[in-house]
Amino acid sequence: MSRKPRRQKSSRGRSRGAPRRRARKTRRRRSPFVTFIRGCLVAIIWLGVFGAGAIAWFAYDLPDIGDLATPARRPSVTLVAADGASFASFGDLYGRPVTAGALPPHLPWAVLAAEDRRFYEHSGLDVIGLARATLVNLREGGIRQGGSTLTQQLAKNLFLTPERTFDRKIREAILALQLEQRFTKDEILTIYLNRVYLGAGAWGIDAAARRYFGKPAAKLTLYESAMIAGLLKAPSRYNPRRDPELAHRRAVLVLDAMVDAGFIKGATARKAKRLRREGPVLPAGTDDRFFADWVLDRVRGYVGYTDRDLIVTTTLQPRLQQVAARQAGALLKQESARTRARQVALVSMAPDGAIRAMLGGRDYRSSQFNRATQALRQPGSVFKPVIYLTALEAGYRPDSRFHDGPVKVGKWRPRNFKGKYYGDVTMREAVTRSLNSVAVRASEKLGRGRVIDTARRLGITAKLRADASIALGASEVSLLEMTAAYAVFANGGAGVWPYGIVEIRDSGGHVLFRRQKSGPGQVVDKTYVSDMNDLLGAVVAWGTGRNARIDRPAAGKTGTSQDFRDAWFIGYTPDLVTGVWIGNDDGTPMNEVTGGGLPARLWRGFMRDALRGTPARPLPGVVAAKR
Repeated sequence: MSRKPRRQKSSRGRSRGAPRRRARKTRRRRSPFVTFIRGCLVAIIWLGVFGAGAIAWFAYDLPDIGDLATPARRPSVTLVAADGASFASFGDLYGRPVTAGALPPHLPWAVLAAEDRRFYEHSGLDVIGLARATLVNLREGGIRQGGSTLTQQLAKNLFLTPERTFDRKIREAILALQLEQRFTKDEILTIYLNRVYLGAGAWGIDAAARRYFGKPAAKLTLYESAMIAGLLKAPSRYNPRRDPELAHRRAVLVLDAMVDAGFIKGATARKAKRLRREGPVLPAGTDDRFFADWVLDRVRGYVGYTDRDLIVTTTLQPRLQQVAARQAGALLKQESARTRARQVALVSMAPDGAIRAMLGGRDYRSSQFNRATQALRQPGSVFKPVIYLTALEAGYRPDSRFHDGPVKVGKWRPRNFKGKYYGDVTMREAVTRSLNSVAVRASEKLGRGRVIDTARRLGITAKLRADASIALGASEVSLLEMTAAYAVFANGGAGVWPYGIVEIRDSGGHVLFRRQKSGPGQVVDKTYVSDMNDLLGAVVAWGTGRNARIDRPAAGKTGTSQDFRDAWFIGYTPDLVTGVWIGNDDGTPMNEVTGGGLPARLWRGFMRDALRGTPARPLPGVVAAKR
């Protein structure tokens, strides 16, 4: 029989002692200090875990910064006037790559003064700058300063969206730190200067320098550098071509910031403010956009499709363009209400067809329709030189006599202006007084087909109706073509193809197209050119175009369509051929505006200013015209 094991009882002293030891041990484990330290360690560990996880989460789909120095390029077209200044651009423009160390010191200084004075001191995130901006914003009760560093701006502009979210700011900070680890400070500044957007389609400092000042970044003055640095805050608002005065005030603030940062002395800043621009910023007006659009449509025909930036040298003379816009604007402002004339078009060209100025309407911002090149309107008596050139080539002379009296062609009975007739007149008098009956008689006798052939030879390609009304300019034509036809008389008889492009180069300087002398050659014998200049010179001297008289030999012709819907004057000197049209887009009649009125006055005002300083010369062959 087995014996059960006895349970041994503890002694009284032992049973009391064990709980006391456990109690002391429990009190040590629950000490506040130990608990706090242990809690902190645990918190740090978990913060590290969560922080690493958050960074990994935000950094998971961040873009690769390895190809940052090579921008994605989109081709642009820059239009350059005859004087070498750029006046319009289309698409994004990238200048030549620059390095911060190769630029004049005041240019990067201006950028850093405007955007990040502590750039060389922080590691991508400027805690001091952020704190200062926060205090200013709290004091002002709104966003007045930003705390983003130049490196953060680079990260945001190249890789992120502009939305203001916590998610984006975290990604921006991570990218900024990565950039600072990957590139040196000078490399980051160089990338920024080459990639930042500075308005008007210009990406990078060099592109902005060329677009606003017509020079490379390396040649910018202190004042110009401050103005470009000022664009960083708001490229559109501080665009010097849009608002020169606001851009100047912003440049002054940048100069003051450069002094405050210790980059330049106060005396240097004051001198720069006084000098302002050494070269004028291109004008902010839109009057040259009609010409720019017309030229741009022709670029692809010369070079086809290309992925290269293009620089197009044009025939435009900015001074003449400004004269045209100023004269036309002043005339319509003064006369529009009284005459009910709301639109204007003007085209001026050299006798070889090189366009020097072009207005396609009263205001490009209101309507981009080009009334000089796209509109087809009835030229009225402006077409009559085609009739009389045909007559001269058929054997008539300026002194040949015609009968001016009522005429009938079928059921059509054209009348002279105000119904007045002069009986037997010379061709010269018929042209000078713009007698409708003589033009119709001559056209019918010569043959309408023959008249159309002459018009084609002069470069008129518009559809011409082969009926009796062709003599009075009933068929619609463009101002550009009609003006080019008159250029034949100004240059001695050579056919004219209007053009606006002289040369096309890529940004590397390679010539893709260069205009050679071209045209249909001699289309009118010089003898008949001499006679036409005799006839059209009399129009300006004492005829319907006498309002166009200027202080030099000139010739031209007035034209008015039925019910005063269109009023024309096209005239020329040996140096310049200019056509003017005034009317309304919807064909609404004007208040008795004739070609010898507003158009002739506008032509006179433009030509006087345009030819100022140009020596007067006789019209081709006028001296030998009388035989």
